[in-house]
Amino acid sequence: MKCGVIGLGDMGSGLGKNLIKAGLETYGIDLDPVRVAAFREMGGKVSGSLADLAAACGAVFVMVMNGDQARAVILGPDGLCAHMAEGSAVILSATIKPVEARAIGDEMAGSGIHLIDTPVSGGFPGAQNGTLTMMAAAPAEVMEKFAPAMQAVSANIHHVGDKPGDGQTVKACLQSLIGAQFSATFEAAALAAKAGVSGQVLLDVFSTSSAGCGVVNNALEKIIDRQFEGTGSSIHTMHKDLTISMSLGEEMGVPLHTAAAAMQIFHAGRTKYPEGDNWVCTRVMEEIVGAELHRDGSK
Repeated sequence: MKCGVIGLGDMGSGLGKNLIKAGLETYGIDLDPVRVAAFREMGGKVSGSLADLAAACGAVFVMVMNGDQARAVILGPDGLCAHMAEGSAVILSATIKPVEARAIGDEMAGSGIHLIDTPVSGGFPGAQNGTLTMMAAAPAEVMEKFAPAMQAVSANIHHVGDKPGDGQTVKACLQSLIGAQFSATFEAAALAAKAGVSGQVLLDVFSTSSAGCGVVNNALEKIIDRQFEGTGSSIHTMHKDLTISMSLGEEMGVPLHTAAAAMQIFHAGRTKYPEGDNWVCTRVMEEIVGAELHRDGSK
């Protein structure tokens, strides 16, 4: 099976790396020449155009930022559906609105090309290490056919539905929870800083308590080591994901009080520090209270 990856950023580069590691001939494309060069160095084949990539590959991962971009690369006049062979698959690994995934699926109907709606969780470490969690929606026989490509990048593949939009719906629910966990961690960090508690003490207690989990522990590690940029978790991505969660809540008529609060915290962080990662929201709170949380307790 020849595979393609559209979008070779923090997440897409990890997909490409692990597809190559699994022995799958892998093509990639990105607008950033630095990312393209890095992909070529890891053994990937660089496509000159989207049409060339589509014609060469039987399975293509789409790891772009939003629904408009996904729609353009899948359904555009020079996009995947115009050039992929019948029986091949578009693996939509980007996080977009469920309604957008459904619309793409509707327009692909009758094309002979499968759509696997499978957003992922695990962030930059999961993508680079091949340990992502996939929330995959497609008929069982399609999942089975393209399992080798998906297993190359994921440690946990959950079959969450049969139709486009099902995967994105589960991801929106997940992000509403993760956003709340992040925001509560940021607030607790600012409270501890103001009270004079050291970051190491807070991490020791949190990580061995019932509140400890990957989301909380990782966020707190980044905060107390003051790593607010370049960690592979851009604040823009989480802000976008929470927007999707809130949109689904509005569509479904479900109140999302905690997710709404998280949305505002991320909005504040993105506005003040647009180049930061998720944890930079803590800096906004620290500036309000006049204290910083460091691993050793110093300001």
